[in-house]
Amino acid sequence: QVFPSQDPLDRADFNAVEYINALFPTEQSLANIDEVVNKIRLKIRRLDDNIRTVVRGQTNVGQDGRQALEEAQKAIQQLFGKIKDIKDKAEKSEQMVKEITRDIKQLDHAKRHLTTSITTLNHLHMLAGGVDSLEAMTRRRQYGEVANLLQGVVNVLEHFNKYMGIPQIRQLSERVKAAQNELGQQILADFEEAFPSQGTKRTGGPSNVLRDACLVANVLDPRIKQEIIKKFIKQHLSEYLVLFQENQDVAWLDKIDRRYAWIKRQLVDYEEKYGRMFPTEWCMTERIAVEFCHVTRAELSKIMRTRAKEIEVKLLLFAIQRTTNFEGLLAKRFSGCTLADGTVKKPEVPPPSTNPFLEDETGAEADEIVMEKSDMDKPKKPKVPDNPFHGIVSKCFEPHLYVYIESQDKNLGELIDRFVADFKAQGPPKPNVDEGGAVLPSCADLFVYYKKCMVQCSQLSTGEPMIALTTIFQKYLREYAWKILSGNLPKTTSSSGGLTITSLLKEKEGSEVAKFTLEELCLICSILSTAEYCLATTQQLEEKLKEKVDASLMERINLTGEMDTFSVVISNSIQLLVQDLDAACDPALTAMSKMQWQNVEHVGDQSPYVTSVILHIKQNVPIIRDNLASTRKYFTQFCIKFANSFIPKFINHLFKCKPISMVGAEQLLLDTHSLKMVLLDLPSIGSQVVRKAPASYTKIVVKGMTRAEMILKVVMAPHEPPVVFVDNYIKLLADCSTDTFQKILDMKGLKRSEQSSMLDLFRLRLPAPPPGGDSAGSLSLGAPTPEQESSRIRKLEKLIKKRL
Repeated sequence: QVFPSQDPLDRADFNAVEYINALFPTEQSLANIDEVVNKIRLKIRRLDDNIRTVVRGQTNVGQDGRQALEEAQKAIQQLFGKIKDIKDKAEKSEQMVKEITRDIKQLDHAKRHLTTSITTLNHLHMLAGGVDSLEAMTRRRQYGEVANLLQGVVNVLEHFNKYMGIPQIRQLSERVKAAQNELGQQILADFEEAFPSQGTKRTGGPSNVLRDACLVANVLDPRIKQEIIKKFIKQHLSEYLVLFQENQDVAWLDKIDRRYAWIKRQLVDYEEKYGRMFPTEWCMTERIAVEFCHVTRAELSKIMRTRAKEIEVKLLLFAIQRTTNFEGLLAKRFSGCTLADGTVKKPEVPPPSTNPFLEDETGAEADEIVMEKSDMDKPKKPKVPDNPFHGIVSKCFEPHLYVYIESQDKNLGELIDRFVADFKAQGPPKPNVDEGGAVLPSCADLFVYYKKCMVQCSQLSTGEPMIALTTIFQKYLREYAWKILSGNLPKTTSSSGGLTITSLLKEKEGSEVAKFTLEELCLICSILSTAEYCLATTQQLEEKLKEKVDASLMERINLTGEMDTFSVVISNSIQLLVQDLDAACDPALTAMSKMQWQNVEHVGDQSPYVTSVILHIKQNVPIIRDNLASTRKYFTQFCIKFANSFIPKFINHLFKCKPISMVGAEQLLLDTHSLKMVLLDLPSIGSQVVRKAPASYTKIVVKGMTRAEMILKVVMAPHEPPVVFVDNYIKLLADCSTDTFQKILDMKGLKRSEQSSMLDLFRLRLPAPPPGGDSAGSLSLGAPTPEQESSRIRKLEKLIKKRL
């Protein structure tokens, strides 16, 4: 790799024999053997010379290496000596700098000590003079000067905290504390004199002395300030406690407005007389209002416990409405900064609410709107109520909200009874095809009332009363589902097999059958649309209730049972529509099975029974589709259920058509194809707007009707030879059931002896079932291959050409 070479002698896989053969490929080439030997000997001599030169060149390498190592060691020793010299010089320089700066450091310390001493002496002078002035001003009640001086003295005294071991300093500190105590007692006495606790008349009033005293109280112990505030507010509200005693008429809930009117007058009076006396940061107006709220809450709680039997719903709601309005007024006027202050007892503020209708609660008409889907589908944006005073008074009404809940229970019961009576009086809704079916008006009325109750109750409480209201909602949702919806579905007799049309189907083709009238079909569709609306709105109602209730109670709100009830109503409605159309088609299918198919001589137009089935479908389906236009998914369910009911029934009647001739089988195949086309067009039959049928529905129709066509194809096939017939049956139907094969043989009109041999052959030709597969009697539907489908279409085309 280092010295690439093309010489064959340098190769790793060198082979001497091959090399010699390459040099002398023939006998004639041996004539040059001497020349080749000479070249090789010359090459050997050159290699020996090169090796000898290299060996001689390596003789002095060891001596040169030792000499280089010695030189490197000498250089290291010299470098080490120079580093040591530099280190010694650096130590000497450092020592010299220390000797130079020693005197400077001493001077710095002396200056610092001297400055501290002068500052401390100045502070001591200021403290001594300030204490003397403070005591003199205190005796003369010069509170304006004291406020500024006291703060300065306190600040200066803080500098002497580390000198309290000195007797003189300790004595000055004790004099300052004594002056503060004296000031506190003196200021409290001045306020007591100006605003006596006894009596309702205020003999004193605001003065500059008291205003300055408040400034001094800001500097004193906070307890002095709290005592001043407490006594002033208590004296200010003493008249309120007398006027609204429990035994007074104005104390009851019907005159609750007078309480709030009184405090409004008092706050205005305070602002005019005492607004400038107290510092702004004390927020005295708000403190008075907050203390009034606490007193009012306690008084109302006491009187309502005493007179609980006299509380009526209208009276309770009136008092709550006036109280919440007053709390809203407080929120507009004050910031709520005193609610967390230790001076005033903090009220029980409700937890953060997620009520999305807070901005609507002050309106009168806004709460009457229906919970529309566009409103209910808005993203949830939980927000903390912007009213810090919410519940500060109105919390006292929560223990009595059972009166409100009982009232709503009674009102909802009367509302449901009125809905029932109105439905009986007015009858079912008129057909309204243009609007795609009508939702019962009572449904919207019910949920409007629910929303009104929910918003109203959430304003009163977000705790247990909301759970109680939810229970009431559940009760009347179920009653509405059974009394208004299920109770008004057209009646049909029930048998052990389920709902069936009461009339007996006639055998004669074209005979009349009992079926729902146009009004009854529209009523079923209207009830279905109403149940669908109730289902969606109930789900949204559950979400809104969870938003408004306390987080700890959210798990107790569950309307799944009520939503399931509406789903049952929807399912029953669809089943009634399916049974009605299915029963209307029964006479035609019965007529098909009664025909003498072995006597059919030629293939003509579609049979009369097919025309009858198509007629019933064209009569019912457009009405149902137009009345379910607003709930397309349930119309699709109707189509699917009808296909799942009609196609197996058609196949069962097909098996009853026996015996069948070849021409009869061709006619039945043509009829089956006509029914298949009608069923595929079922969702848009009779409609001006042609829509593609849902894929799920199309799959069911194609699968079921193709099986019917394959049955007829097997009937049309010759039964000789038997092996070919059996294999053709297994291939076309993929049905391993001997019962089905027996029915096919009956349709062909074979004798019992022929059928017996066919059945034995069929059992022998059956493919082995896969492990874990269905039993031999299970039904397996196989879709036709493209070749089978094209063959069927060509045959139908021939039949149509013959008819034309």
